[in-house]
Amino acid sequence: MASLEQALKQKKFENEHIKANLNVLFTANWLYNRISGELKPFNVTHEQFNVLRILKGSHPNPMCQKDILSRMIAPNSNVTLIIKKLIFKKLIKVVQSEEDKREYQINISNSGIELIKEIDTKIKQSGKKFNKLNASEAVHLNTLLDKLREE
Repeated sequence: MASLEQALKQKKFENEHIKANLNVLFTANWLYNRISGELKPFNVTHEQFNVLRILKGSHPNPMCQKDILSRMIAPNSNVTLIIKKLIFKKLIKVVQSEEDKREYQINISNSGIELIKEIDTKIKQSGKKFNKLNASEAVHLNTLLDKLREE
């Protein structure tokens, strides 16, 4: 992969902070597109995959829609539409809550669990395309990214 300067066809940046911010955005988009390619054969979007992973993490306990939304990578996602599509694909099950009739309990189906396993296997196999960092570098990057988001 080319340097940020080569990729953006820019000789220099105003300062290293601006370059770092652009580099994070550019790299996030690059990674998003690579993962989209991995998800495409499974007919699943990033957002659908995110919801399935969240539900798998809570399985066998169901979750309500607002709790799913609070854990989303992109919290601006239309969770209602994502859930409808996952129901249609039979990857999740939705039942009305016994305690609060306005709330729905959402759980991943067996088909959803199997799909997650299949996708995880494929991503692990092609992981070398995405994971150019060793474990120590990944820890350092995670620390820096967490620091960037501190308020």
